Amino acid sequence: MKKLYPVLFLLVTLLSFKASAQETVMSEINYTFLEKCIQSAKDHYIRKKIFDLRAKDAHVTIPMNIVSYLDIFNASYFYRPNDKIALSAPGVPAANPYSVNGFQFGATFTLGTYLQKPFMVKKARYEYEIAQLEAEEYDKVLATEVKTNYYNYIQQLSQLKLTNQSVQDSKSIAETTRNKFQKGEATLDAYNQSRSVESASESAKIAAEIAFLKAKDALEDIIGVKLTEIK
Repeated sequence: MKKLYPVLFLLVTLLSFKASAQETVMSEINYTFLEKCIQSAKDHYIRKKIFDLRAKDAHVTIPMNIVSYLDIFNASYFYRPNDKIALSAPGVPAANPYSVNGFQFGATFTLGTYLQKPFMVKKARYEYEIAQLEAEEYDKVLATEVKTNYYNYIQQLSQLKLTNQSVQDSKSIAETTRNKFQKGEATLDAYNQSRSVESASESAKIAAEIAFLKAKDALEDIIGVKLTEIK
């Protein structure tokens, strides 16, 4: 029976670990803090800025296409002076080389370009609406990504707390078993098993710490600031 004691303790610890995780994760979630994280991501995340700039760029093309209506007209002028002396052969009087003098104005109208303009303006408006919808859609995608990272962060935080508690419990059990072993009240096998449980708990703690740090880094990466900066 003494040999089974550490094994039973390990099973009880694992069961209580899972039960505690189910009870504590929900209580750790701070929805006000989560909304601030989502807003921070919208303010700082690079992909969000790219979508916003694309919408602005598409909006700028609308007035550009409207103003480009002027491209269908081309105006020009020529100036022919009436006092210009032309070159002449010896003995031949100089004469004005131009048949029409002074300023001459002209204008051209491109019908094909004119017919295309309404469609180009309409296309620019559609592209702006599409860019806006893409930006709005990404807002939802980004919010979901922040929530996923935040929930994972809370999960790993709760896991770390429970692992730390498990380490403390295993140390206490190992210490108690060691004292009993020294008094002859526990077998060497029971003592070795308690030490194994303690070692396994320490390894689980290291893994939980690494998982927590990764989850924290992932959340901070998407919100663009340190968690301590979210007020």
